[in-house]
Amino acid sequence: MKRYQWAGLGDVNAFFGLMLDNVAVMIILFSIISSNLPLAAQAGQIHFTPEFVVTHMIPGTAFGVLLGDLVYSWMAFRLARRTGARDVTAMPLGLDTPSTFGVAFLILMPALQDAYKDLHDHERAMRFAWHVGLMVLAMIGVFKIVCALFGNVIRRLVPRAGLLGSLAAIALALIAFLPLLLDGIAAVPLVGLASLLVILLTLVAHRQLPFKFPGALAAVLVGVVIYWGGFGVDHWFGTTLVPTPEGTFQMQAWQPTAFLGFYGEDGQWWHDVFWAALAKLPIAIPFALATIVGGIDCTESAASAGDEYDTRAILLTEGVASLVAGLLGGVIQTTPYIGHPAYKKMGGRAAYTLATAVFIGVAGYFGWFTLLFALLPKAAMFPILVFVGIEITAGSFHATPPKHYAALAFAILPALAYLLKVPMDMVMTAPPPHTLEMVQTMRCLANGFIVTSLLWGAGLAMILDGRLRASSAFFAVAAVFAFFGVIHSPLPSEQIGLPWQILGLVPPDYVQAVRYQSPYHWAAAYGLVVLMLVVASLFPTPAASDEPRP
Repeated sequence: MKRYQWAGLGDVNAFFGLMLDNVAVMIILFSIISSNLPLAAQAGQIHFTPEFVVTHMIPGTAFGVLLGDLVYSWMAFRLARRTGARDVTAMPLGLDTPSTFGVAFLILMPALQDAYKDLHDHERAMRFAWHVGLMVLAMIGVFKIVCALFGNVIRRLVPRAGLLGSLAAIALALIAFLPLLLDGIAAVPLVGLASLLVILLTLVAHRQLPFKFPGALAAVLVGVVIYWGGFGVDHWFGTTLVPTPEGTFQMQAWQPTAFLGFYGEDGQWWHDVFWAALAKLPIAIPFALATIVGGIDCTESAASAGDEYDTRAILLTEGVASLVAGLLGGVIQTTPYIGHPAYKKMGGRAAYTLATAVFIGVAGYFGWFTLLFALLPKAAMFPILVFVGIEITAGSFHATPPKHYAALAFAILPALAYLLKVPMDMVMTAPPPHTLEMVQTMRCLANGFIVTSLLWGAGLAMILDGRLRASSAFFAVAAVFAFFGVIHSPLPSEQIGLPWQILGLVPPDYVQAVRYQSPYHWAAAYGLVVLMLVVASLFPTPAASDEPRP
């Protein structure tokens, strides 16, 4: 035990990566289901109040992460004692990203609408929908505990290409791509591209920042500075550089009275909740199955990186953590994260999961998430998800025999269908302004995608080779192309022209949706990336090796 180096400098970077990943998922849930708009202004669709989400749903959800990461940290110590390895990396656990969308759009929001129609009381409708959500989570927690008994059997029977193929599918299509949308990186390119560049330089290309400053934290800080600087410019000069902050700076701590009243409803209330939750179970079970398969994938991925965990124990932990979270009011299931190889490459051991457990638990209890939601723009938070998705996709190919590459690629195809399904569901369920912004962001990303893919791929390849000035040249070309609409055109026709001419042709319904991602914004964002690359090239730092840093 004395030989196990359970903490090191790499844990700092890994902590911010895992912690910010969890916070980003909570931001997604918070953004989808909560609103400060009065009921009459929401076109018939009511939302949860931000205060209700933070004081009722977040604490139990956070406790699930606390419990799961504590157990996984203990499992790392146990594995190190059994094997004598000095560099065991704890399995990361957090909130499941895909099921967060399902819970928000297909369980919580429909349950809230139905309850409001029956009760005509917003507060009681929110409580009923919340109880439905936590009951569903408790049910799937039990389901996952039962399935955990067969985890090792499934792992032995299914080829690695099948296990890691589904892993790569989730990583590439959902974890890496969706953050580009959802009011994220591409929706606010001035903030998103700058933060993403820091992630690419530090976590993907492994270039060390001065004083070994954590890259994940640096990416968030860069995004926060640009966002709030842009907001200040907008405030004083009337420009539209970044969106207006949506959060509140008033911390909403966990209300003990609300928790103590959690089980205080009468029998008929819980009878109705149970049957409403049971009706939602067919929606939730596929997401639970996905986390079970994902947990098996994660165990396989960790084994390929050198840490051989017991599949049954990994799955049992996530099942118990989900069950406990549901019993305490949580609504998002926990799952082992597929970023173990990435965190191992960062040099993470067991300290990063311990720190994440404590931070998420304390922040959930004392209401810090309200402050985090207000201070941290999504465009600055979501690049860490892109890194995890890219890293795991690359690792999945690396750990798969070359003759099975076609099988792994084939396994990704169903996830692309799910990727299209997410915005389609939003079109059916989201309020019109949010829907238009989603469609517009996807349009800007898709227009000129062949050229964009070429420039992005070449630019990142140069970064990986340590040729930052050559990389800046590719992004400078992207800036010019974006200025004239060759890439990221806001028009359905992808018409090329001068920015003011292009903006004059934007359909009236989309004028507001394009205000933060016009050709001017995209060109300026790429220009900022070029400037950052040139500055970084003035401080040459040898790229780190593929071995974990001490």
